[in-house]
Order: sequence, then structure tokens, then C-alpha cells
Amino acid sequence: MSTATIENRRASEDLVLPAATLAAFAARVLHALGVSEPDAEAASQLLVEADLTGADAHGIFRLPQYATMIRQGAINPTPSITVHRSAAATAIVDGGDGLGHLVMKKAAETAVELAREAGIGWVGARNSNHAGSASIWAALPVEHGMIGLYSAVASANHMAIWGGTEPALGTNPLAIGLPAGDGNLLMLDMATTVVSYGTIKKYALHGKPLPEGWMIDRRSGGPLTDPGQSAEGLLLPIGGYKGSGLALMLGFLAGTLNGAAMGLDVVDFNAVSNQPTNTGQFVVALDVNRFRPLAEFESEVRRHAEALKAGARLPGVDAIRLPGENRSARRTERLRQGVPLPAPLLQRLNDLARELGTAPLA
Repeated sequence: MSTATIENRRASEDLVLPAATLAAFAARVLHALGVSEPDAEAASQLLVEADLTGADAHGIFRLPQYATMIRQGAINPTPSITVHRSAAATAIVDGGDGLGHLVMKKAAETAVELAREAGIGWVGARNSNHAGSASIWAALPVEHGMIGLYSAVASANHMAIWGGTEPALGTNPLAIGLPAGDGNLLMLDMATTVVSYGTIKKYALHGKPLPEGWMIDRRSGGPLTDPGQSAEGLLLPIGGYKGSGLALMLGFLAGTLNGAAMGLDVVDFNAVSNQPTNTGQFVVALDVNRFRPLAEFESEVRRHAEALKAGARLPGVDAIRLPGENRSARRTERLRQGVPLPAPLLQRLNDLARELGTAPLA
């Protein structure tokens, strides 16, 4: 199929491509932008992991934005990522303004190393960048029989402190992963707003109106449903003032504690592409075996999960689902069948490939 044929597909039609094809494409693009081949391959695999798990607004969708930030100097394609172990169970990673996926890969791996020695590893990061889906980093410790936690200061402010009208807080996500045995896990991955801003971007890409209750107009306080006007709006926090408070405290832990940007100091990477963002993040690894045998813990997690799922359901509820179930099922399905790619995004990616002189997706 020619590139022209692909780009002329109806906007409503998705092209389904293997994850390996998307990762290889992303690696070509990043390498053309000056990222070393090993780093480009590692970052691309982690980038596409978001697509596999269904976090489409945080996967290859973000590649053109990362490319712009590299070209304009906000992201360093050849960073020096350093680790300072500040105590037996703590460390700070300085990302050197590199790709967030590479910075957080180092941070998560360091957290696991610390937890093996001390039982817990808490690793903060500064001078990092947007690193995709939060669940990727909470899942990495789970692969080592540990509990994983992750949070970040979001790369733009789209929420006000409760009662305010100024965008002063981000969607500051929280992810918690638990091992459940046989390669399974429970995974809570949530923004502290009703939806992530990436979801707003996804609706804008498709030209779809936003449901009421996601955003409000920051001048009138009324509902905002046009994604094209999102710059004039505020994302609503989960649980009212509670979500706003949670975003604030996570911002202090992921940003201020690490010497990274937070609050009004955050650089909006949607509006500014030539200035380092000093994004802050943290990842925690907790060794289950320090509390009880891993197999015993996993068995208990499964027992509770099965009991909860077997409970009585409200009318109209077809099944009780636990955090991460859809994520795991979607990953299995997309590994087998491929990742759907909307036609507008496909065109955007192929335009980028042509600009860089690399092979397009076809």
C-alpha cells in the first residue's frame, strides 16, 4: 500500500499496525533527530508500550511533539543521565533534559536495585521530560516481584487550585502496581483530573466534542465542550477539592522535593518547545518479600480479587472490573492483533518522517 493510499483513507478508518512496526518507526525518527541507536530503540519500545496498554494519548501520538522539542532545544537528544545515591534507600536522577522515557527507565531500574538491598527504593528525578503513561513505571518494579508507585508533575498546568481560576496545577498522575501472580498485576493509573489532557488532545484530533463535566470555561465557570477551545478552559479535578489537594501534594513530592518545576514554575510543553521543562517525577519500588513471601502475597491478592469480582452487581453492570484488568486484556489483544492508528495521526507521523528523510509508516 502506498503512502498516498494510506493518507487518503477515510478519517473514520483506523489502520492497525503491529507494535513492532510502530516501535521501529519511532526509533528511526528519534535516531534521525540525533538520539543514539540504543537509546532510540529503548525509548521507542517504552513509548509504544503506552499504545499497547490502551493509553493512546501517551504513546506514539506524542512522537511529533517530542520531535519538535528536540529540534527546538527543549529536549537533549544526547543527555548525560546521572544517579546520586543519597542514602541506602533513596536516590536522585538528573536527566540532563533527556527524553523522559530514558530518564525514568534509569530511575525505575535504580529504585529496583535499591529495594533489593534495602527493601524499598525511592528515586526522584529532575531535569526530565514527559515520560508517557504512568503505569509503565509502576509496572517495572512489579516485573521484579515488587510493588511499584509512580507520580509526576504534569508537563503543563490545566487545573486550578480548588476555587481558583488560574491554571496552576497539572493532571499530576498517580500509578500503583501490585503483582498478582502468573505474570498478572493490578494497576491503578489515574490522573488527578477527571480525564488527562492527552484525552482532550485525542478528542481534538478526531474533531469530537467533549462530554460535559470534563472541562469548564475559566472565565464563566460553565461547561466547555469544544476541544479546540481547551486553552480557555480548566480540567476539573476528581472528587472536587480532594483531587485538587492530591495534585498539589503529588506536585510537592515529584517536583519540589527533587528540585524540579512545580505549580506556576511549570513550563507548558504544549506552548513552549524551546525551553527545558525540568520535569519532576518519582518512582518507588517496595520489595514484597520484606513483608511476607511473594507467592503468599500474590495468592492473597488473587483471592481478594476473585471475591470482589464475584460480588452482587448493580442493575446494568455486566461485570465488576478491578484496576488494570482492561489494561492487561488490551495489551494481550494488541500484541496479537496490532495497534489501531487513526488516519489523522498516521498522516502527522508520515509528514514527520518525510521532513526527516526517514521511511514512513506503510
